[in-house]
Amino acid sequence: MVAVLGAALAVTAAPAGASGDVVTEVSEADRDAAVSYWTPERIEALSSEDRLAPAEKIGTEWEGAPPPGLGRLFYTSTPGGDGSCTATVVPSSSKDVAFTAGHCVNGGLTPDDTPIEITNVVFAPAFDDGKAPHGLFPVRAYAWPDTYGGPMASADDDAVLAVDPVDGKHVQDLVGTQDISFDEVPSPVDSTIVGYPASKLTRGKSPVSCELPATFESNSVYSSWTSDCDMAGGSSGGPWLRDVDPATGKGTIFSVTSKGTTNPDGTTEDLNAAAFTDAVRGLYERAGDL
Repeated sequence: MVAVLGAALAVTAAPAGASGDVVTEVSEADRDAAVSYWTPERIEALSSEDRLAPAEKIGTEWEGAPPPGLGRLFYTSTPGGDGSCTATVVPSSSKDVAFTAGHCVNGGLTPDDTPIEITNVVFAPAFDDGKAPHGLFPVRAYAWPDTYGGPMASADDDAVLAVDPVDGKHVQDLVGTQDISFDEVPSPVDSTIVGYPASKLTRGKSPVSCELPATFESNSVYSSWTSDCDMAGGSSGGPWLRDVDPATGKGTIFSVTSKGTTNPDGTTEDLNAAAFTDAVRGLYERAGDL
């Protein structure tokens, strides 16, 4: 079964702006409510035994501090409940931008065509050992390209998040960034895939990574990267990095985790990441204005 790999699904679509990006702005009151909502107890509840997938066999716990820019994204979907994805701070003029998967903030519709609403969106940079050392950053706006068709689609499954500074400090200044590139990448390419899977390996409390080749595949519908990485749900939006410096953990994002093939027992067999397009490049280039 092919499945998106957020720990839950999300959101109501907002009108597309002149840029072609679909932008949702979050009110100040809702941002304050989101930070209050995510108590340590609620975050811990996401690691309860009944929510966890089997432990990864290929993916291993990241050694040392989380790589620059990496963090865990929390949200509530209605219907659906609390969930999480992975996001990464990327360079921007505002110093407030993180990159993730589109389906982490776009859940589409229920089977009876009811919009799925997303609330309580916060970003926890450098999340590790179940703790957010820099606090929770409320998401003031998020956007995906209007070429993305929602969680049942695969092409352009990407999104950007704009977070508020916390105590006057920009997230980029606190935890650094991963570079991001839209240049053509040779296939196969040595990759480091990182995320916060809600599995029995780290219970979503610390990063997990796979160091494997990624292979480019293309058909009449879309182009993607594939890997034998077996990270579970919650890893969606996690960066696919090349040229990682082992001393710093910094590399260059060339895609993010989108979907995976799962067995009936919930074990992930492989991961898929949508290839970047001009629409996604434009989304990123405008993200500093959110």
